[in-house]
Amino acid sequence: MIGLELRHLQDALNRKADGIQREFVAISDRLQEIGNELLQARGEDRNKLRIEQEELRARQQVIAQDVNLWRDRARAVLQQGGGEALRAYIQQMLGLEDSDIRPAAEQALFVLDATDEELESLAQSRFEPEAKTPAARLVDRARKEYDLRGVDLAPRQRAAVEFANRAGMFQDFEAIAEVEASVDDPDPMVREVVVLTTVQLHRYRATRMADLDSAHQAVQRLARINHPSVIPVLVEILENPRSGYVTADSGPVDAENSSSRMVALLRLVEWHTAEAQGAVRGREFDRDMAIVRAAARALELFPGDWRGPLRPPGT
Repeated sequence: MIGLELRHLQDALNRKADGIQREFVAISDRLQEIGNELLQARGEDRNKLRIEQEELRARQQVIAQDVNLWRDRARAVLQQGGGEALRAYIQQMLGLEDSDIRPAAEQALFVLDATDEELESLAQSRFEPEAKTPAARLVDRARKEYDLRGVDLAPRQRAAVEFANRAGMFQDFEAIAEVEASVDDPDPMVREVVVLTTVQLHRYRATRMADLDSAHQAVQRLARINHPSVIPVLVEILENPRSGYVTADSGPVDAENSSSRMVALLRLVEWHTAEAQGAVRGREFDRDMAIVRAAARALELFPGDWRGPLRPPGT
């Protein structure tokens, strides 16, 4: 059993390295942007970009050293010679006072010193079946599975799509509420999986439901999400007029999703990215004249290239 706990500790140390490495990747992206901006910048703007470039490169070197340090610590977990050396190493990990590492280190130390009775009790508790909802299992995966905790966004995106594709899931209000309840989880990987899943759930509600009142509520929820994954969904909503029904005093009446498309358009203007600008430009010949006018006004107010959000981040 100690081998399993050491693997958990090693995974925790590797996740720490992964988290630091995400900042390295973000800086690399910004350095690439600066390189492109320097081609057109002049005078003081060029000097500021050069200074930022130098500062980011220095910061990147520090981050690279930190990543290597945590990777070395992870490898060293399984390289300790004998029980005393292992115990001392785990104590050293506890001494780092890192909230991400401490639980795994404490558990490994407990198993290392546990009595036979304690080990048997622990083994039994782990094999007891635990009834979990699909949303709880998703959050648990985001907290533990290595492929969901790496630098690459794609596995988290796939998990979100798979969850939302479960039969009837996007119509299950309790499941949606349970997913969204973890949006403020202290674990950043859990938060991102929750946001990506929330986007997919409301995407299906916005684009598939014949009840346009409910679909519009989903679009409004999407508009409040500040994660780049929502941009292509808003583009999809804007570019696809569709019919359905709304509920009136006399009962259901035919309607179109014009209000939802307008919400999507206005939020895309706030996102202010190249993808958003392309979608807004494409509304020149839209069948809804209100959309045409709103798109034209947005392009008139912001004629240059759109390169980033107009409002600060926050969900």
